[in-house]
Amino acid sequence: MDKVMSNKKMIALYVLPALALVLALIYVPIVLTGYYGLMKWDGIGAMEFVGLDNYSRLVQDSAFWQSAYHALLLALFSALSLIAYLAVALVLSGEIKGANLLRKIYLIPMLLSSVAIAQLWLKIYHPTNGVVNSLLASLGFEGTIEWLSDTRIVLIAIFIPIIWQYAGFYILIYYAALKNIPSSLVEAARIDGANPLQIALRVKLPLIASVSKVTVVLAIVGSLKYFDLIYVMTDGGPNGASEVMASYMYDQAFRSFDFGYGSAIGFFLLLICLVVTWLIRKLTAGEEIQYS
Repeated sequence: MDKVMSNKKMIALYVLPALALVLALIYVPIVLTGYYGLMKWDGIGAMEFVGLDNYSRLVQDSAFWQSAYHALLLALFSALSLIAYLAVALVLSGEIKGANLLRKIYLIPMLLSSVAIAQLWLKIYHPTNGVVNSLLASLGFEGTIEWLSDTRIVLIAIFIPIIWQYAGFYILIYYAALKNIPSSLVEAARIDGANPLQIALRVKLPLIASVSKVTVVLAIVGSLKYFDLIYVMTDGGPNGASEVMASYMYDQAFRSFDFGYGSAIGFFLLLICLVVTWLIRKLTAGEEIQYS
């Protein structure tokens, strides 16, 4: 093995296939997206170079900024939901009955596709036969709530299934990090007289800070480019009230056949995600606690 690892040609041979895939599936499409953003193109005919006109149009497009605002709200909502996920993981990592069963239940949404989840929540939100309105009616609430047709509440109605969809994913990450903490550290804190809340806040949370940073980046960046469930449930409606940047990009490129403008939106979305990731890493930078 040492002989192989010291051979630069062998190292290059092993790395080349993965590098080729990364270039073909990630970096080449990014470059092409930026290139198409400089063109006026319907996806079929000849391209016309328009320079930064698409980006200038984007800056002045109120519909795009409305979709960016909705995506930002989803990112904020997702980041705050991490607190609930972490709390659940803290409980599951303790010695409680049924923890294994609860862990499996929380993971169920991860096994379903976004389309299946969207169809499920469409039934739940149905104005007349939906579970939510039926429950409200049984509690004495009069009237029918149009959860996905009311511009005032559609965003909240959409955010709830998105948060539910990814709950198991983040709980599993936190649970694995918490179980990786040496039990001797927890026992030492307990012997020193720390109660469960103090152990959680002063021992466990600082030790999983690096994992928490990763989940914050995943939640916020993932929310900024979220698309599929919103597309199936509301298609950005009503009247753009649930439109996000990714769905607006899809509409411009594949419905309006303005691939140049759609590519400009996609490239701008990439830049936003990169900047947000950099800001999060800067704001959360600090010395990590090491343990063995």
